[in-house]
Amino acid sequence: MLRPLFALLLVATLGSAASAADISKDPAKAPSGTYKLETQHSLILFSVLHLGLTEYYGRFDKLGGSLVFEANSPEKSAAVITVDTNSVDTPSERLNDILKDGSVFSSTQFPTATFTSSTITRTGPDTGRIEGILTMKGITKPVVLDAVFRGGGPNPVNGNYALGFHATGTIKRSDFGMTDTIWSPFVSDDVTLTIEAMFEQEKN
Repeated sequence: MLRPLFALLLVATLGSAASAADISKDPAKAPSGTYKLETQHSLILFSVLHLGLTEYYGRFDKLGGSLVFEANSPEKSAAVITVDTNSVDTPSERLNDILKDGSVFSSTQFPTATFTSSTITRTGPDTGRIEGILTMKGITKPVVLDAVFRGGGPNPVNGNYALGFHATGTIKRSDFGMTDTIWSPFVSDDVTLTIEAMFEQEKN
C-alpha cells in the first residue's frame, strides 16, 4: 500500500521539478507576441482596512485580458485587463449585494472595469513599474502598479508558452465615487490591489 503511494509522490515531485526547471526569469528567452489572460490561474484581490484593526479582503471571480509582449524590450509591452464587477466575491453574501449596487460598483450600469497600461518602466532584471488608466463606474483615473516577472515557460498541460506576473498597487475608492454607503466611515479610503496574472500564447 505504501509503495504505490510513495511512487505516486515521487512522480509528482519529479514532475514539478522538471516543470520548474523549464521556467526562465529572463524575459528575452520568452517568445514575443500576443498572449491571452489564463483566467483559471489569475486573480485580483482587493483589501481595505476595517475599523483600523484588520484588512478585509475580496476578489473578482471573472477576469479577461491580453498582453502584447516584447521579449527584448519588455518596457514596450502593453496589457489590458477587464474585470466583471458582478463577480465581486467577499465572505459576506449581503456585502456582495451591497458592493454591486449603485453606491459602490453600480454593476448593472457599469458591469466592466478596465485597466489599460500606458507606460512600463523597468526597475530591475525582473521588476517593473506599470502606469496606466483604470476605468471603473464610468470614471477614469491613473493607476500605478509595481510588478514582478515571475518567469516564463511552456505550460505542461497544453504546451502553450506561459508568462507569470505579480503586481500590487493602491487606489482610493473616493476617486471612483464609492463613498455613499453606511459603512464608508469604518473602512479606509485606500484600497490595496494584489494581482496574480498568468498569460498564455495560444498556438496558431
